[in-house]
Amino acid sequence: MNGRPEPDSPRPTTASAGGAAAAPEPKPAEPAADEAQQAAPAAAAPAAEEREQPQTAWSARRDLIDHSPRTMNFNGGSPSFGGGLVGGNQHGVSGGRVTGDVIMGTKTEIHYAIAGYSAPASASGEIPRTTLDRLAATFAADEEVMADLLERLRRDRVLVLSGARFTGRRTAALMLLRRLAAAPVRALVSDTGPSSLAEQFATEEQARGYVLCDLATRRDRPLREPHLLAAKDRLAERNAYLVVTVGPTAVLEDVPAVEWRPPVAADVLRAHLDAGPDPQATAKLLDLPAVTEFLERGHQLREVAAFAQLLTGHAAGSVTEDDVSQFSLLSLEHQVQEWFEEDESAVHLRDKAFLVALAAFDGGPYALTAELSDLLYRFLQETENPARVPEVPVFGTHIGKRLRLARAERFEDDEHTEWGLVLQQKARFRDERASLVLLRELWTGHPSARPALIKWLRQLADDGRPLVRTRAASTVAILARTDLPSAMALVIEPWATSQRFRQRLVAVNSLTFAHLIGTPNIPRILDAWCEGDDARLRWVAVRSYGLIGPERPAEAMAALRGAVRRLYDDKPDDLDEAMAGELAEAVELLLLSPASDQVLAELREHLDRDRAVHDLALAGFVNACRRKEDDARYGTPLVLAWYARAVPGGDTAARGIPHLWRAALADPRATRHALDVLRDWILIADRATATEWALAALLPTLVTTPAEHQRLSHLLRTMPGEDGNPPPPVAARLLTTLPTR
Repeated sequence: MNGRPEPDSPRPTTASAGGAAAAPEPKPAEPAADEAQQAAPAAAAPAAEEREQPQTAWSARRDLIDHSPRTMNFNGGSPSFGGGLVGGNQHGVSGGRVTGDVIMGTKTEIHYAIAGYSAPASASGEIPRTTLDRLAATFAADEEVMADLLERLRRDRVLVLSGARFTGRRTAALMLLRRLAAAPVRALVSDTGPSSLAEQFATEEQARGYVLCDLATRRDRPLREPHLLAAKDRLAERNAYLVVTVGPTAVLEDVPAVEWRPPVAADVLRAHLDAGPDPQATAKLLDLPAVTEFLERGHQLREVAAFAQLLTGHAAGSVTEDDVSQFSLLSLEHQVQEWFEEDESAVHLRDKAFLVALAAFDGGPYALTAELSDLLYRFLQETENPARVPEVPVFGTHIGKRLRLARAERFEDDEHTEWGLVLQQKARFRDERASLVLLRELWTGHPSARPALIKWLRQLADDGRPLVRTRAASTVAILARTDLPSAMALVIEPWATSQRFRQRLVAVNSLTFAHLIGTPNIPRILDAWCEGDDARLRWVAVRSYGLIGPERPAEAMAALRGAVRRLYDDKPDDLDEAMAGELAEAVELLLLSPASDQVLAELREHLDRDRAVHDLALAGFVNACRRKEDDARYGTPLVLAWYARAVPGGDTAARGIPHLWRAALADPRATRHALDVLRDWILIADRATATEWALAALLPTLVTTPAEHQRLSHLLRTMPGEDGNPPPPVAARLLTTLPTR
């Protein structure tokens, strides 16, 4: 998809901060939020509704595919969007499943004691030699790096290691001291004041090695070079050494910190297994598929150590293979729970807001994610203290440090915009399951955050950028998969009954995504809305049928036929043309979906049952015939390409497509539109030989009566070329293909 707008598509109301802009639409009235709408004059809502036009179903479906998250994307590892191509393009949505109950259902439980999984660093006191020996037996690191650090420590007596938590900083510090034979080793408490650091090295102490893990610093209490120089003098008097570990956000002034890079997870796992009771089993354990998958997900070293213990138990027969395979997810759930703990010293509220935004915009532009995370941060502050004015720092944590905390990564990739593909700097979790687990934990484990989250999602749903609206929908789908009643009552139904087409469209996408990730009862909801009296809910249901209908085409077509019959019965002389158009667009999407053959058969079977169904079938068919490959002006017509593929094998489409064409050309209500499409096809055929050959095969099948021959021959003889020129040369060639009548 090239992201170019359609005339009736929504126009962005804000700048495209993330590179993902919407297609044009008349600008709706402001403010957009529900609360602001309620406070506005009563006439504002009707005026906004009059001026706003709904985005076409085809354009909306294109945005859905372009901006869906990787866990719900046809191009991802586990498809949700559906597996059929027409004219070489992906279109339509079918029912894959991206996640099972293991991720979206209840939390994983492994009934196995994992000692020391998240054990804190030792408190102040001497570290036993047995502990150092045990760590040395399983230690793995780049020896060149360790040699360089060892030389610096020997020379300077003080070494500051900077790095993220759980990357092996503490173990590396202890191993450096052990290799220097700086024993005994004493651990200092982390809240030791930088200014009192030198006072920790009393002359009467026996220790020759010191380790201070996660030194607590603040802007008003930084670690300065004079602090280290004073410590170095004391250490030199006693022939002792000190290693200090700090986090990426530590406040340092003129301190030469060395960045610690963790060793490769596979090396650490091998070292732990080799040190186990059965080192001969290491190779066999490392070949297990669950081990390969675990190592590919970028787990922390503490998780690798715990996994090694689990594998040792598996080799001894005390741990099942299922426990081994689920350990990776269990580790992820533990990490998410830690992120949302109340302790602000570990993860600040602003960083928690960023984690939530990254879960919603996983794989999206970083700048957009950061922008919208600050919006959520404001709402969370209001929830914590409504009397306080929310504050957002203009300049915050560096992107690299923020992504390390989130166990995420930066990358560059193209983003779909209304101007085509634009290269963007993006961010994503290293583990693609993180967004699903995080949103589930947030919605079910922290209900107090719901008001802020709902307010945030409502604002996203009214954003001018299709990427933002699509991700709001995919986020709500995950919430619905976790707790359908709450998500329906608090988010989806208010959107579905909104006066704003844009908000109703987000409800459509939410239900579509929810169905595709296995949320139960979505078809039942749509059936009830389609049969109900609320016109807005019926609009949402009809749009949704066009997206999830390929999974159950017979049921979807039956629902659409019922809806159009009711439409004609209610006001036969004053037909709701807008709803009739929506129904036709739903049929269009179904015809251009993986279920195209089944839908075509449904249209043929019911074509002459009654006027309502007849009009619906022809309108949807002609709409589908307008669509071209890549939505290009002279792209290959998708239905014509479908016909060309069907003819050699004698497929049912080789008969069904001409049948509907003849019906459309013969119907006074559809003739003009059908002829317009044929003119367009002929102009394309003048530029593309393949289209000319396909059209040359189709046109003779459209002539079974003298009237049909007269209609087509008149078109080919009299149609103008582009810019008012004479008929294109291809028209004369195609005229020769018509049989004489």
